[in-house]
Amino acid sequence: MVTTPIRPSSRTRGPARTGTAPQRPTSRVARWWQRWWAFLEGQDSARTSFFLILGCAAALTVIGLVMVLSSSSVENIGETSGSYDLFIRQAVFGVLGLGLMLVLSRLGPERLRVLAWPAIIAAVILLALVLTPLGHEVNGNRNWLKIGGFTAQPSEAAKLALALWAGVVLERKAALIGRLQHAIVPVLFPVGAVLLGLIMLGRDLGTAMVIMLILAAVLFLAGTKLRYFLVAGGVGALAAIILALTSANRAVRIQAWLGNCEFPTEPCYQPDHGMYALASGGWWGVGLGQSRQKWSYIPEAENDFIFTILGEELGLVGTLLVVGLFAGLAIGMFRVARRSTSLFVKITTGGILAWIIGQAFINIAMVTGLLPVIGVPLPFISYGGSALTLVLAGVGIVLSFAREQSRQDRTATHAVAATAPGGIR
Repeated sequence: MVTTPIRPSSRTRGPARTGTAPQRPTSRVARWWQRWWAFLEGQDSARTSFFLILGCAAALTVIGLVMVLSSSSVENIGETSGSYDLFIRQAVFGVLGLGLMLVLSRLGPERLRVLAWPAIIAAVILLALVLTPLGHEVNGNRNWLKIGGFTAQPSEAAKLALALWAGVVLERKAALIGRLQHAIVPVLFPVGAVLLGLIMLGRDLGTAMVIMLILAAVLFLAGTKLRYFLVAGGVGALAAIILALTSANRAVRIQAWLGNCEFPTEPCYQPDHGMYALASGGWWGVGLGQSRQKWSYIPEAENDFIFTILGEELGLVGTLLVVGLFAGLAIGMFRVARRSTSLFVKITTGGILAWIIGQAFINIAMVTGLLPVIGVPLPFISYGGSALTLVLAGVGIVLSFAREQSRQDRTATHAVAATAPGGIR
């Protein structure tokens, strides 16, 4: 009997199977994504996070000072205080803010924990003082304290205090946060409710939205169940609709956002001229200091609508630069929160991140027509001494966390070197 040898088919040719499936080569996209995710998680060095946050914050502060000078000097020509009055004030607060940032960056997490309760108590007291004769009303919103020639916004201090205080409280309640009552008390009620109530008594819906963003961020990072957020989101949306319909000022702004304006006057005047400024800027802008719309076409151009002046003078490239710096700041803070093993650090960093980046998103969406005009300034860029100082203070707290992580990296490196063969024993 003759047997015909069976020729191996193309499927069985090649090396014999070893029992382990051959590893497919990783694609270039997958390798890029792995490196990018490793960078986001902060696997390289905590020093990278520190200098990324510090560099982006410093650059945004400098750009803000330049734009305040450019947007405010024109309307102040002929004033007794001089064309550079607002710029000088902003620069002074910027220097104070940078000093406070550096001081806070030197404090460790334990010292920052000690500041949490005094900060939230002081924030509540300052917000309550706004409703006294010391309060000052600007454009329909009573959210300022005015003592002599000094004015400040207590709500800016409330944002920072809430993020810091929530980190301390939610860290202690970490094992119980899955229960509804522990998710509500005391972060949402009474503290969150008191802050929101005092702010809404001053008719400042924009700041209330930022406070709600901070509350949502800290509770999410603490491990609150997602179904609670769905219910809270529905209640918040309903409350926002009611507040909009029951306020003539907010209803008019919504009508302007929808384009229901018969004449090019308020409330359509400001957003329309803001869009004109962005459109005329083109790719490269008309040149620094050469804006046309800041000549009283955009009321108080150095405040909420300063991003439109930036877009007109520096063009799309300038606006993308600012957006990129905010993105870099967000990435740096995300890296700090991601690599930390402390729930306090994660929650506090997440709250500060939601405050700064969320407020920047609301402002940019507002001036580009994606949201109605709700009076939220652009962090670092808009004129406002107390806002700039406290934003830099928030950055200082995150820098403190990054510095502590860098110190831990150095300690671990020295420990490995000491135990390695031939190392120092």
